[in-house]
Amino acid sequence: MLKIRKGDTVEITKGKDRGKKGKVLKVFISNGRAIVEGINLVKKHKRKTREDEKGGIVPIEMPISLSNLMLFCKNCNRGRRVGFSILKDGTKSRFCKDCKETI
Repeated sequence: MLKIRKGDTVEITKGKDRGKKGKVLKVFISNGRAIVEGINLVKKHKRKTREDEKGGIVPIEMPISLSNLMLFCKNCNRGRRVGFSILKDGTKSRFCKDCKETI
């Protein structure tokens, strides 16, 4: 079970975007990377292929390593470490290791 999933809000811990928050758009399990909305932007030169499509230099999001991300806790209002607990019905749930709140 992964600590960070699609749709989670994360905080960046390393790199040029350190301290920024964003929503996870996609997780690549095999690479250990994720694409975060508005983070790790690079400029890509695109050609106009259709009439309605715009060409030029376009910023796109590139994958960032999962080790550089921390799950954002709404109670603590910052990125925190995550733990797992097994509920009475047998399902796993994630919780913040600082405030013990279920995420």
